[in-house]
This record gives sequence, C-alpha cells and structure tokens, in this order.
Amino acid sequence: MNFNKAFIMLGIAFLSQAGLQNSFAANKPQTVQSPDGHLKIEINITGDLSYNVFAGEKAIMAGNTLSMKIGDKVYGHDARLVKATRKSVNETFQPFLAFKSSTVENRYNQLLLKFKEGYSVEFRAFDDGIAYRFITNLPGKVEVLDEEIGVRFPEAFRMTLQQCDRFKTSYEERYSHPLSSEWKEGDKMAHLPILAQTGEGCNIMFSETNLFDYPGAFFRSKGDNGFTSIFPKYPAKQVQEPNRDRSLKIEEEADYIALTDGKREFPWRYFVITKEDGDLLTTTLPVRLAERSAIEDTSWIKPGQASWEWWNGAVPYGPDVNFKSGCNLETYKYFIDFASKYGIEYIVMDEGWAKNTRDPFTPNPDVDLHELIRYGKEKNVGIILWLTWLCVENNPAVFETFEKWGVAGIKIDFMDRSDQWMVNFYERTVAEAAKHHLFIDYHGAYKPSGLEYKYPNLLSYEGVTGMEQMGGCKPENSIYLPFLRNVTGAMEYTPGAMISMQPEYYSARRPNSASIGTRAYQMALFVVFESGIQMLADNPTLYYRNDECTKFISDVPVLWDETKALAAEIGQYVLVAKRKGDKWFIGGMTAERNEPLVIEFPLDFLGEGSYTMTSFEDGINADVQAMDYRKNTKKVAKGDKITVSMVRNGGFAAVIEK
Repeated sequence: MNFNKAFIMLGIAFLSQAGLQNSFAANKPQTVQSPDGHLKIEINITGDLSYNVFAGEKAIMAGNTLSMKIGDKVYGHDARLVKATRKSVNETFQPFLAFKSSTVENRYNQLLLKFKEGYSVEFRAFDDGIAYRFITNLPGKVEVLDEEIGVRFPEAFRMTLQQCDRFKTSYEERYSHPLSSEWKEGDKMAHLPILAQTGEGCNIMFSETNLFDYPGAFFRSKGDNGFTSIFPKYPAKQVQEPNRDRSLKIEEEADYIALTDGKREFPWRYFVITKEDGDLLTTTLPVRLAERSAIEDTSWIKPGQASWEWWNGAVPYGPDVNFKSGCNLETYKYFIDFASKYGIEYIVMDEGWAKNTRDPFTPNPDVDLHELIRYGKEKNVGIILWLTWLCVENNPAVFETFEKWGVAGIKIDFMDRSDQWMVNFYERTVAEAAKHHLFIDYHGAYKPSGLEYKYPNLLSYEGVTGMEQMGGCKPENSIYLPFLRNVTGAMEYTPGAMISMQPEYYSARRPNSASIGTRAYQMALFVVFESGIQMLADNPTLYYRNDECTKFISDVPVLWDETKALAAEIGQYVLVAKRKGDKWFIGGMTAERNEPLVIEFPLDFLGEGSYTMTSFEDGINADVQAMDYRKNTKKVAKGDKITVSMVRNGGFAAVIEK
C-alpha cells in the first residue's frame, strides 16, 4: 500500500514537473528564420500575441500585434500554445500569369502555432520577406467582428501610401510620403500597399493576398510610430437609388466585418523586405503565397494588348478617315484595322457600345456589335466590352450571352469598395466568367490580392493614378508604382500617349489627350509596368503617324520569362531588363530632376553571339519639348557597356535581339 502510494505521488510529481516544463516552453518566444538566415521572426506568446522582425541583428519591426475578434472571443489574447510545427519548402513552379518570371523559386521556412482555443497562426519566412495568417477550426458560420493587424517601427521610417477619408474609394489617390512619426491619430486612413523605407538599406512593402470571403484592410495611425487595421463593416442592406447606374447605397451595416466559415484560412498579411531598391522590382513573394489556379484548362486565356478608344475620344481623323468619327460601326472597324495591322490582340469598347448602361443585351444600333465581332474575328482581333459592376450584378445571364456572341472579355467598372460583399462579387463574377471562357479586367478596383492566380482569366486591375487622370498623372507619382502597386500584381495604367509634355507646359483634354513625361518615357512604360491586358490608350491616327514608336510598343510582351533590375532608386528612377524568349526589352523612367540622369550598365545578361539593340532615347531638347526623341540602332554583345541618359520626366526604351 505504501509502495503504491509512493509510486502515485512520484508520478504526480513527475507529471507536474513535465507540465511546468511544457508551460515554460510554451511561453518562450518562438522563432523562424529565412532560409538564408538574414530575416528572423520572433513571436511572443506570453499573454497577447505579438512579433518582432529582424534583418540581421537589427529590429525593423518591433511589437507588431495580431488578433481576431470572433463572436465573444478574441483569438490572440491570452494565447495558450498547444503545439508548434515546423517545415521547410524548396520548390519551383510556373505561374500562368508570369509578370516577373516564368519559373518561380519558392523557398521558405514555416512555423505553425496551434493554440488551445481552436485557432492557429502560420508564419513563413522567405529570403525576401515574411508573411502570416490566421487559421480557424471552429464549427459552422462565425461572425468576425474585427481583426487587429498592428505594425510598429522602432524608429521613424519614411512612408509611401495612398490616403483616403472613407471606405468608398476608387483607390486612385496620389501617394503621400510622411514619416511614420508624422502620421498621427485622426489623420486620413490608408489602404494597401504601404511602403516603409528605413534609409539604412531596408525597404518594407506591406500588403495582403488570398483575400477571399473577407474585407480588404485599411489602416489608421496609432500615434506611436505605427499603424493598425480598420475594416469596412458588412453591408447589411443595399438599395439602388433612382437614376444611379453604377453604385448601391449602403443603408445599414452589420456589427461584423465578415460572416464566414468557421473552418478556414484567412488572408495572408505579407511584408516584402529588401536591402536593395531594385529587389522590389523582381520579387515574386505575392505569387508564392497565392493559391494555384482553379481553372484546369487555361489554354483559352490569352493575355495581350488592347487598343482603347475612351482616352482619345474615339475620334480618328485624317485623309484616310472618310466617315464621321464617334461611337459607331465605321470608327470601331478603324480601331480593329489598326489593331490587326500591328498585331494587337484586342480592342476595348467602352461606355457607349450599349444602348444604355443598365441593359447589356441591347447594343447601340449605331455600333452594330455583332458585325464588329464578326469583323474582329476575321482580322484576329477580339472584343472587350465595358460594363458597370451593377449592370453585371443585375444581369447574371450576361456571361452566357457574351460567350454566345463571341466576346473575348469584360471590363467591369466602378466597384469602388472592398467590404466582404464586394470582395465576394469579384470572385463570383470572375468564376462565372471563367465558365464561359471570358476574361475580366477590373476597373475602379482595389489592388490585386491573389484572386488573379486562383482565376487567371482575371488579367488586370486598375486601382492606380493612371493616365486617365490626364494632367493629374505625373511621373513624380508614377515613379513609385513599380516599387508598390506593381509588386502586388497587374496594373491597368493605360500608357501609350503620343502627345507628350513637360508639366509646366501641360494643357490638354479629350480628344487631344496628352501625357506628362517624354515620348521615350511613354514607350518605356510598356516594359516597366505590368498588366495582363496592356492598353494602347491613344488615337490610331497618331500611332500611324508615329509608326516606328508604335511598332516598338506593340511588340512588347505582357508576360515575361525573366526580370532583372539594372538600376533603381525609389522615387527617383527605374531601369529594368526583361526577357521573353530570346529577346530582351529594356525600360527606364525618371521623375522630376535638375540634371539628366546618366546610368552605365553591362550587358552581362546576354547570351553568346552578336545582337542588335534598337533604342528610343530622350532627345537633346526633351527636357523642354517632351516630344523630342532619338532612335538608335547598333550591334552589341555580352559584356558591352551601355550608357543611358534620361532627362527630367524622361525615359529609355530598347529591344535587343539576335
């Protein structure tokens, strides 16, 4: 009896000690490092979850907080760790929408923390960034009341962000550049992506992906050198107002931000972290985090270029135009002929092709849409039709009808929201479009958030201060786009202006639209900017008159095998080389500056043998007369050094081929 009692007491003591050891281990910080060892995430799980991020020995984010309020519980507060699981991944894959590279290396270390309350948090550390997401394993449907995404810097960093004063936004605000310490509580909020620069060789570009059945995040300053998330509530009641054809009025909001499945993975919160500015131009981190394609047969999806009539007013002119220009059959045939001549895959028919914006089944009789579709097929040019999102929502048979008509794709406009209902609208429409072999271009849209990889028939998003803003679209803002907006994914900027001006001389409006920046700058945008449907925004008449420029830009691919950053400084200049097959294209752009920018770089990325480089460079007077450019052709070989000179708001565009 005494022996048994002693044995039991010894067992209890042993189990108690083991419990203490497990409890102690559970409260120790958990860490995960990038494969190269440079980046480290340190997760503190004593009490409330938080984490620090180190680049080398230096903390670049300190005290970042994370939690989710679901029902009456806050997951991430009073966290009780049950299990920590680690794994390493080293793989390669080929994304269908290859905006950076046709082969992507995916290498990371993962730490999955499972907590007692029925949720987990997954962290991944890559060589060029970190990411985390919540995973819940709860029964039935749950109401997500809030999510805390807190970001805090240990010192004042320079920010680049788009600020807005409400959740309804076109996502086209120009960038502002406050220090993180200057962004105060009560200031305007911001939406993603957000860029922070330490000034000491570290850039942090923050966004989200795998945004499904959940609202997009906005952020407000916390007033402590950091910021935290704020989300639009779920729209409980929406009504259509009389004479409003492109929006619904939200009359009631729910208490929650999302009503969703209790068993699911939530969006990734990711931070691209780079030493060099140019590394932001080549990162594929959002692609590596994204879901793989839900479309098994993607052979019918054809990314490409499109001639667009809205920006130039649909008014071709000149001796070869013997018809009245406008929204009519003859004008659109002229656009199709132009696209066919230069091998441009599509034309966009914007507002006006239909009899009204509410009825997508009755074309404008002056247009004769069915004849244009037939004529386009004869010329190997597809038709993209513009619709408001509300027209799509109110006419679900539009996808089946457009497929029967022979339409190639739909440009859907004016969503201007990212609450859960609208995020689900995106997925519903692109999934339905895929069933009917139609691709989608979302205009009036939020930034890419992973849907385009799950449904690669989603070729582009707007959500950018693009050229439709006319004089409001300046290189001083656009120079940031490769470092932020294009990092997240495809971007519908609509380049291709043939009338170029320096800002102090700018004066233009449709149909004589013009852009700020030199001619070489405009040509370079086709190489630098990335989109699965890249617009040629200007008038075919002007493209015909500038044949050598048009031949160059219409030959630029929209998907790439390889991308190399040749020179880059955030907010100042970009020079990038991209390969498709055995051709290399080079694009460079600058912003406002006092002196021309001169960059020398070696052609060490070429193969062996002799090549021809055809380049378009800023002319000697381009700093005043932005139309001035020079075309040069010369023989080059691997290892040759090239010198590029770009004036203020200038550019450089070239193609190198055997």
